[in-house]
Formats: sequence, structure tokens, C-alpha cells
Amino acid sequence: MPERPFAIAIDGPASSGKGTVARMVARALDFAYVDTGAMYRAVALIGARRGLALDDGPALGAMTDTLAFDLSWADGALKVVVDGEDLSEAIRTEVVGQGASAVAVLPEVRAALLGRQRALAETRPVVMDGRDIGTVVLPDAPVKVFLDARAEIRAARRQLELQSRGVEQPFDEVLADLRARDAQDSQRAAAPLRMADDGIYLDSSALTPRQVAAKVVDIARARGA
Repeated sequence: MPERPFAIAIDGPASSGKGTVARMVARALDFAYVDTGAMYRAVALIGARRGLALDDGPALGAMTDTLAFDLSWADGALKVVVDGEDLSEAIRTEVVGQGASAVAVLPEVRAALLGRQRALAETRPVVMDGRDIGTVVLPDAPVKVFLDARAEIRAARRQLELQSRGVEQPFDEVLADLRARDAQDSQRAAAPLRMADDGIYLDSSALTPRQVAAKVVDIARARGA
């Protein structure tokens, strides 16, 4: 069988910096970047638009099977097109993010997206980030990174991100929301958040995204990227 393209899996909890680091690594290595979280956000948005309950696994899974995803770069940003509609901005709201967290626990939705995510890594080198990339989606990836940071650090980052969007939320609420999401992600029955057995743990609490990305690039190059 032909050798598969090089893949880098980056997993970790919310606001650990996965997306930012993954984009930097992809640019540095000229790899494609796949944001699996954007796919779950799109499912939540479209499901809500169609009046589906976000805990209805069979209905959402069946819907997801019909969706055509197209993820691409445009002017330095990820463009997310689903069934011909550009959802890049619409999926980035806080409400859609909460919906994505709800649908991501559904085995039917995860199963519907798994093959699509793997297919994105079969034709080109990729950096893919999410919660179960190294453990489920790309378990054979040469590089599997688990990116983490202290909860208080992640909450502060999240609060700044919200403020940049014009959303003011007290730090204690942001921290509580983040810890609740951590618990949901790590305790769900379908593909829970955890580090792969052969994963590399990186704590970004005291590092900039650029410093973390440089570490990942060095690891990837040492392994043949």
C-alpha cells in the first residue's frame, strides 16, 4: 500500500491554544489545516436551523451523513463551506459553540464525521486538531501532541477572546463554563478527551503560541515531516 501523507494530531481541552498552534504549524510546514471543531459547530448550527433537538443522536447523525463539507484557506483564515453555504462567521458565536459541545457527545454524529475527517488526511499532509484526533481519528499519525494549560490560564485566554468579540463575561463564569466543558469532554462515552498512549504532552501555560508551534515543528521534522 502507498505510504500515507504525514499527519500531525493536536488534541487538548478548550482554550489550550490548539487551533492557533495548529494553524502556525501548518503554515510553517506547508501542510493543510483541518479544524474538526468547525465541523461539529456546523452540525450544531444546521441542526438548530432545521429544528432538531441537539440531543437527538439518530436525527443529527442522519443529517450529518448528508452534509457536504469544504474546508479551505482564504486570506489567512479558515473558510468553512457546508452544502455550498459559507458558514465561517456564523459558526463562531458562543451559542453555536455550546451547541457544538452538545452534539460532540453523540456517537451518531461522531461516526458520521469520522470517515470525512480521515479522508482529509489521506491525500495531503495535514495538521488536525480536536479532542480525539490522536486517539480515534488519526491513531497512526507520526506526531500526536496533547496541548494543555492550567484551567485559570485557559479561562483568561477565553475571556480575552470573548472580549475581542464584544462579549463581556465575568472571569468566574468563564472558568466555571470551561471546567464544565472539560468534564463533559473527558467523561463522555464516545471518544473522550485523553492523551494518546504515545502522545507528547505540552503545557502551554507559560509559553506563547509561537513557542509551542516551534516545539511541534521541531518534533515533526525530527520524525520525518
